[in-house]
Amino acid sequence: MKAKAFIGTTLLLLGFVLGAIAFYFLSEKSGVSLLPVQVISPGVTGEITDTGRSFSYIVNTVSPAVVNISTVKLMTRKNSFSDDPFFEFFNDFFNPFDSELDKKWKEQNLGSGIIVSSDGYIITNYHVVSNADKIKVTLFDRRVFKGTVIGADPKTDIAVVKISADNLPMVPWGDSDSLQVGEFVLAIGNPFGLSHTVTMGNISALGRANVGIADYEDFIQTDSAINPGNSGGPLVSTNGNLIGINTAIFSRSGGYQGIGFAVPSNMARLIMEQLVKEGKVVRGWLGVTIQELTPEIGKKFGHTSMKGALVGEALEDSPAERAGIRSGDIVIKYADKEVQGPAELKNMVAKSRPGEKVTVVVLRDRKKVRVIVPVGERPGEQERPQAKPASEARSNVFAGLNVITLTNDIARQLNLEGDETGVVVVGVKAGSPSEEAGLKRGDVIHEIDRVRITDVKAFNRIASQIRPDETVLMFLNRGGRKSYIAVQAGG
Repeated sequence: MKAKAFIGTTLLLLGFVLGAIAFYFLSEKSGVSLLPVQVISPGVTGEITDTGRSFSYIVNTVSPAVVNISTVKLMTRKNSFSDDPFFEFFNDFFNPFDSELDKKWKEQNLGSGIIVSSDGYIITNYHVVSNADKIKVTLFDRRVFKGTVIGADPKTDIAVVKISADNLPMVPWGDSDSLQVGEFVLAIGNPFGLSHTVTMGNISALGRANVGIADYEDFIQTDSAINPGNSGGPLVSTNGNLIGINTAIFSRSGGYQGIGFAVPSNMARLIMEQLVKEGKVVRGWLGVTIQELTPEIGKKFGHTSMKGALVGEALEDSPAERAGIRSGDIVIKYADKEVQGPAELKNMVAKSRPGEKVTVVVLRDRKKVRVIVPVGERPGEQERPQAKPASEARSNVFAGLNVITLTNDIARQLNLEGDETGVVVVGVKAGSPSEEAGLKRGDVIHEIDRVRITDVKAFNRIASQIRPDETVLMFLNRGGRKSYIAVQAGG
């Protein structure tokens, strides 16, 4: 009996061993793992976690200083009946003091702003608060205040609003001149009324000008999402400093398309300080008209670089003229800083204090000349009269270009000085090189390749010496504004 039990136990153990061995070889052959499955979560590096927390910290610090600005503008449109004598009786009868037939409504606008001082000074865009009858400022903690415009500057689209409050959170100013393309930035505002929306992007470009938004442009371009309602809100750097005021977007649809513009903090701060202290903005002024350098124009002046600003005219009795700056000078340095182009020079001069003496380096006849200019104060804007076309004439010089001699009578028609000489463009053929170069009827041509033009005879004599397909430099007066233009002659 004991022998049978021993044999049974032995066979059972042998079966377990053989089964295990067979199971092992079968699983190896099939390639199927029999080990328990271990679920592994994706690893997140400490650097990424720290970066995310840093951005959150910036948002939590800056957001309390971002405000919602809503404005109300009372609009009135005169009903067409109100001026009709037939209805005058009814207007006087029903309301002798105010015509009920006039249509009145409220126009509302939403924007953003940023508190930059603890005693309630807020910087925003001019277009957010312009012509507003009522301004309501809502803080991060939902307190509501009445806003008062302290000052506004349409030329940079900056305005300063004040609320009666103390101990407010604020954002420190950053140095926009130290920014680099590619840096991360955050935009905070109220797009479409969605309070304190945060978007992140980078700086796409610096010094954007000729955008057509303001008179003085030096925009920071960013791909951080900016939408209607973000105007006036802050663009902040990764250290939480204010480096721009979100102002506009480039869009075909009205919404975000990856291109936004912000006024640099250094420009905005300078404007704000003047508005608060003086109640207005005082800008420096040289009294010159300037233009871009093209490769064709630069070549004529012996200037291979496209950097600099070409002086079209030094206005009579202006600081520039008194200091000796002339037409045809190329400004390459202003106050020891290189001039990249006309827009940058315009901003440099505007930031200068009236009365300050500034060293200007110009390229004249292929030589560098240093000029000391006492900066003046920019006068009020003056409307320049537009040139009126003169009578028809026929004097074919360049292909498709007709000119006549400038006389005193024609000069009076064009609102020009009586002592000016030259020829007047009276016809430009469509598709001609002259049209492609931008010549227009009413232009007065004073010089060709730096040679003075006195009349049509002189014009024809110089034109006859120009080789076919040669590019020539013309100095002209258009509606009182003098500038250079490169024209390729054609036969």
